[in-house]
Amino acid sequence: MSGGSRLDPWVDAYAARARGMTASEIRALFAVASRPEVVSLAGGMPFVQALPLDALAETAARLVRERGAEVLQYGSGQGDVTLRGQILDVMAEVGITAHPDDVIVTTGSQMALDLVTRVFCDPGDVVLVEAPSYVGALGVFRAYECDIQHVAMDDEGLVPEALDEAITRVRAEGKRVKMIYTIPSFHNPAGVTQGPERRRRILEIAKREGILILEDDPYGLLGFEGAPPRAIRADDDQQVVYLGSFSKTIASGLRVGWAVAPHGVREKLVLAAESAVLCPSNYAQLTVSEYLATQPWREQVKVFRELYRERRDALLDSLEQLMPAGTTWTKPAGGFYSWVTLPEGLDAKAMLPRAISALVAYVPGTGFFVDGQGSQSLRLSYCYPDADRIREGVRRLSGVIESELEIAQTFGTGHVLRNAQGPANPAPDLL
Repeated sequence: MSGGSRLDPWVDAYAARARGMTASEIRALFAVASRPEVVSLAGGMPFVQALPLDALAETAARLVRERGAEVLQYGSGQGDVTLRGQILDVMAEVGITAHPDDVIVTTGSQMALDLVTRVFCDPGDVVLVEAPSYVGALGVFRAYECDIQHVAMDDEGLVPEALDEAITRVRAEGKRVKMIYTIPSFHNPAGVTQGPERRRRILEIAKREGILILEDDPYGLLGFEGAPPRAIRADDDQQVVYLGSFSKTIASGLRVGWAVAPHGVREKLVLAAESAVLCPSNYAQLTVSEYLATQPWREQVKVFRELYRERRDALLDSLEQLMPAGTTWTKPAGGFYSWVTLPEGLDAKAMLPRAISALVAYVPGTGFFVDGQGSQSLRLSYCYPDADRIREGVRRLSGVIESELEIAQTFGTGHVLRNAQGPANPAPDLL
């Protein structure tokens, strides 16, 4: 060992891929945003208090009492076969038909993201992602040393023409495009949803160019109007790997997700999963399986939908009433998030310490890009605080934005960007 640093003597010994591992904007916020006096519009935590907690407690106790030797033992690397069959019922809601053998259960869909990237991507391979994109996916792609390139979005999600142009450009540079990563329904962080024609065109491009679509769909059942959007995977079972999760429709703490993939891909994912964790938690899987078998889970999803709709409405109404001129935002038809763009000249990351001082938290837009974009934007989450708390949070945030605008109008935007980097002694987990 040579070199290193005063804080970490092993810094020179790390693999090259570890050098790109940095804390996300969201992770850095949690310590501060969890303080009770702060209205957090930052983290996308599902409101698990709306679950039938007594029924879940009884389910967990009964499983250990009656099936403890199975529940507390190792299981299959692919996941419990009964649960895989139940996952087919869940995916039928978004139009997907499959066989239980097509499904691999994972420790949350984040693990599925990791497995697919490990199986498909060599260092330097290009992954095309939306602009902005899910911060957890960007972290995975970075960890495997992918070349992450953003593709433009509009109010209907990923723009097909921009996707076509990106593929042509990347190939002209002599690089390989391995995957198109998309969150088509109730996007995190943008809050927009691809329409049926938009999905058809994206699938058509992927098929023509021979590129895998990695479809991430944790929010698909949580729409506020009409039937859930039809998954891209529903129209092609060979071009798409579909990722799902029970984190948003049951409980994130159970950490149960899945991937459904073509046969050959599924086999590779199982081998990769076994090398990482041997098998997903039997206890968590069978708890989810028993819940699906004994509880009216579709009715519970409706409860969540109504609860999040009410909170979405509180957010949008408050933004409409309180935000200064020049502020814009998306109007989500489901999911957890709205994407807010600040008036010209303001910087959401530079403004964050002042927002925390005003006891409101959000996620700066730069965390959802790899190339420095997003400084004028931020993500607001409405899933966890109640409606009154959301309104108070927006009131506090609007006051911060108005103060920033006053400074900009008085001294110029350069002064705001130079001097809004935080208080003299900012909390170390803010930046």
